Amino acid sequence: MQENMSNPIFLIGYMAAGKTTLGRYAAREMGRDFIDLDRYIEARYRKSIADIFASDGEARFREIERNMLHEVAEFDNVLVATGGGTPCFFDNMAYMNERGVAVFLSCPVETICRRIKISKVKRPLLLSLDDEALTNRIDEMLAARMPFYMQATYSFDSSRYESRAVLAEATKALQTLIGENEG
Repeated sequence: MQENMSNPIFLIGYMAAGKTTLGRYAAREMGRDFIDLDRYIEARYRKSIADIFASDGEARFREIERNMLHEVAEFDNVLVATGGGTPCFFDNMAYMNERGVAVFLSCPVETICRRIKISKVKRPLLLSLDDEALTNRIDEMLAARMPFYMQATYSFDSSRYESRAVLAEATKALQTLIGENEG
């Protein structure tokens, strides 16, 4: 892949790692359009991700997700926050690396658990879990997904960016990591 400002940047990682929060801010600062892949799918299909899962099943959702990933990857000058599972299906991880730059936002399980508990976004699959069960579930899912996440071009520790006040610092660190000059 040639280094090119117009090539997409893909943020990957587990839920609550900061893909949307950092992605939205960084895209604005970098002069890129921000796309949250889950919201993009919901807008195109006029259904929530949960409704797509419920009515069509996970296999069909993952096909839709792959198709929409390929669609947004064709746009110039975008920063895409993927779903947590996006890299783990089909050839999605290889495709993102080939088409642009994939950045894995790494975050410890404890930080993810805390962020999920305080998040305004409710995670239906995790709502009924107590603290121990939540930690165990995230540990299991991260272990299964890590081989895919580790294929990203870059890894970026998003755990220390806990507030909107430090998003500027995080964005500068991200730009330095991927070698993209400030716009």
